[in-house]
Parts: sequence; C-alpha cells; structure tokens
Amino acid sequence: MAIATINPATGETLKTFEPLNDTKIAAKLDLAGQAFEQYRKTNFQKRSHWLEKAAEILEQEKADFAKLMTLEMGKPFKAAVSEVEKCAFVCRYYAEHAPGFLADVTVNTDANHSFVRYQPLGVILAVMPWNFPFWQVFRFAAPALMAGNVGLLKHASNVPQCALAIEDIFQRAGFPQGVFQTLLIGAAKVADLMADDRVKAATLTGSEPAGASLAAAAGKQLKKTVLELGGSDPFIVLASADLEAAVVTATTARMLNNGQSCIAAKRFIVAEAIADKFEKLLLEKFEALKVGDPMEADTDLGPLATPGILQDLDQQVQAAVKSGGKVLTGGHSLANHPGNFYPPTIIIDIPPDTPIAQEEFFGPVALLFRVPDIDAAIKLANATPFGLGASAWTTNDQERDRLVEEIEAGAVFVNGMVKSDPRLPFGGIKRSGYGRELSIQGIHEFVNVKTVWVK
Repeated sequence: MAIATINPATGETLKTFEPLNDTKIAAKLDLAGQAFEQYRKTNFQKRSHWLEKAAEILEQEKADFAKLMTLEMGKPFKAAVSEVEKCAFVCRYYAEHAPGFLADVTVNTDANHSFVRYQPLGVILAVMPWNFPFWQVFRFAAPALMAGNVGLLKHASNVPQCALAIEDIFQRAGFPQGVFQTLLIGAAKVADLMADDRVKAATLTGSEPAGASLAAAAGKQLKKTVLELGGSDPFIVLASADLEAAVVTATTARMLNNGQSCIAAKRFIVAEAIADKFEKLLLEKFEALKVGDPMEADTDLGPLATPGILQDLDQQVQAAVKSGGKVLTGGHSLANHPGNFYPPTIIIDIPPDTPIAQEEFFGPVALLFRVPDIDAAIKLANATPFGLGASAWTTNDQERDRLVEEIEAGAVFVNGMVKSDPRLPFGGIKRSGYGRELSIQGIHEFVNVKTVWVK
C-alpha cells in the first residue's frame, strides 16, 4: 500500500511519501536504543514537564491538527478538534498521575524491606490505525514515555502527515531526540522490527488479522504485546429504558467517526415491547443526518477512509440482505458523491444465527434485532467472537446488575455510550484483543514489575 495522503472526500492524491529503506530504519532503531539509555535516567518531573508542553502545543494548534485528520481520513472537522483536545487531556492525566502509578509499593514479608519497583522496558513499537490518527497514538505514548520507555510509531499508510506531525509535537515539547520517532514504512516491515533485539515490546490497535500477525511475530521472539482489535458492540435497550435518550445516544454511538470506530455501537438489540417505537425514532434520526463535506460545521457524516472500506461495507450490506435482512434506509453507495460516501443505513430482520450477524460493520450501518426478554438480549449480545464494549439501557436495578455481570466485554456502559477515558482501563476480551490501555493498568503494561527483597 502506498504511503500517501488521499482525500477521502474527493479521491484526490495530495501528497506521497517514499517509505524508509532498511538503512534508514536501522539508523532510527540505533537512535531509539541510544535515546533509551539516557532517557530512562530522567526523572518524573522532567517527563511531566515535556508532556505538559505537548498538551499545550496540541491545544494551541488544534485547528491545524484537526484539519490534517479531516484531510487524510475524512473525520468531521468538529470531531477532529475534539480528538486533539482529548489527546491533550491524556497527556495532562499521565503527567500528573504517572509518578504515583509507578511509585515503589512496599510489601510486608520476612525481609527487612521488600517492595515492587516499576522500570521501563525500552523501545516499544506502536502499530496504529487511521481511524483516530492522533488519539490512538497519544493514548499509547503518554503512559509509555512517562514510564521511561521510548516509542517507535508505525502508523497507517493513509495518515502519514498525522504521523509526522505527532513526532514533531514531541520534539517541540522538549523530549530528547530519538525518544519518539515515526517510521514511514509498510506493514511488511513489522515482523523484521519485532525480530530486532532493540525492540522490547509492541502494541497494536487495528483489525483482527493485523493483530494476529503482530502477535505471531512477537510470539516467535517472546516479546510482550497489547492488542486492541475489532468489535461488534451490542447496544441493548430493554423495556424499562429511557427510550428518547437511548435513541439519541444510539445515533451518536453508531455514527461516531463516520461509523469507523471499534467501540461504535453496531448491533442494536431491542426488547420487543418497545421495538416498534425504537425503530421508528431511530429511522427518523438516521434520515435527518447530513452527509457531506467533513470540513463543513453542520456535516454529521463524512466519507469512509478508503475506497476499499467502502467496497467491503457495501458487500456486507448486500450479504445481510441475501441472508434475509431488510434495509429500512440507505443500503447503497452514494453515486452523486465523488468520494467514499455511504449513507446512514438500518437493516432489520437479519437471522441472528447467520455469519453476517456476527461480523463487524466498519461504517454507518446499524443492525437492528428484536428480542423477547433480557435473557435473549444477553445471549444475542454474547453471540459474537468479539468482546470489546457494550452499551445497555435500563432503569431496573436487577436488570442492570445482570447486564454488568453477564455481558462478555472489556467494558459495559449502562445508560451511556461506550467511550475511552484516560481514567479508566480500556481493552477487550475474546477476539477483540488482550491487555489494557489507559489508567493505571495501561501504564503497567510496558514496565518490568520488579520484586525487590532486602535483608
């Protein structure tokens, strides 16, 4: 795949980049290894200062960074601005909390003094996706750099300018040279990087096949990985729910990032008693959304990131129809738009036991299922190989407790939309990956948890 900026709203190629050759990759690895030996000796005060400075740069130039995201992957501009602001938030969060998260922990044993110490591992490779081109990187980088690690970023090939901008932010913030570097390379180079002794661990956010490939490469080298992969998140609405609030949130949760989010609500599982009304209200919301230029302030839904994603989504919709599904709205590419546009789509009546009902639809397509009761809702919610997030709507305490306990997912949000928050751990189970990002659990993923016993 070419490393290039291709405007998904127009199909125009704006800028192309030459991938790094093996000599340049080796030089960057050398620099990263050398940087780590010095950077690991810096104190938390310095690291926090640099990370706070990165937050300032993000906030001061958020419009420029947001425009870059919109240009490269089609995110609505107002959403892109919010993404930059969230990156500043995660920088400030770890600048403040990392010293406490990584402080020695005393444990009373038969020693005079025994404790746990957290130490950095070294060079961490981050293989990141295009859908949140700033946020995915910063949620890795902020804790990793505060822990004393150094980062190498292999970003998606369709967001090269975002990747270079992020490297520039860390450099301007004052981090020493080599502490955070971008590698403009193709996916084929990742296995070689994992085989290099200087790379100690890796994190990947992306598709299930990409995660399996990285995990296999890391497994050969016995290196630690964290994987955040796909999701087919359920959005469960029971009869006791606040229906109006659920429908408004359902629309946002499905259309977030033009429908291209791992934790977007994808399968809407609604109690039969309220299903007719929910379906009617959701249809009204979907048909009121404005599809168009993502730079315009009133645009609700921009283009999909690439022509391939558009084609794959359309094929899934057609497969759902062949399986027995019925399209209520949308369901076809927008021929009058030159870019990768797909309309808000609702599909009902898909047999729950068909393979297509378990797949992840990475675009603005909602699959609507009806169930008789909470037992059927939980069973259908879990009937997928994924387990990233789930949103559940009820005002009944007993129902809430069952949903929290029995849904198989890394996160359950009750009466709210699934989201990532620096204060809470983020990640999935089953084929949605393993390990956690964010919060104290995230910063502990890439450290040596060292036991110290002194007598």
